[in-house]
Amino acid sequence: MIKLVFCCRRKQGMTREEFQTRWLDEHGPLVRKVREHLPMMKRYVQSHSLPDEISEGVRAPRRAGPAYDGITEVWFDDLESIGGDGSEAALAAGRALVVDESEFLDLPNCAVFLTEEHEIF
Repeated sequence: MIKLVFCCRRKQGMTREEFQTRWLDEHGPLVRKVREHLPMMKRYVQSHSLPDEISEGVRAPRRAGPAYDGITEVWFDDLESIGGDGSEAALAAGRALVVDESEFLDLPNCAVFLTEEHEIF
């Protein structure tokens, strides 16, 4: 399995609560809606970060930078399936997701990459 990992930062001026509500209650249903045109997406999960003070105990000893506001994970069977079938419907669905993301995400300060999982336990 291949997984897309999207580390999300909210747009400036949005509170954590506004961001998480927008992401979960509007973007989540949009992803569910367009999935019929993107069947290669096998699983979609949003993980919302907890308040900074809760994560400080794991961040500080590592001298890690500021936390992301959350991560999205999307699973695919293989690399070849990620691009979809190239149909106009699939392309339009992908564009709709990116347009929506640009309305609540600080895209230049997000990170997105593909991974291959190696389960340890």
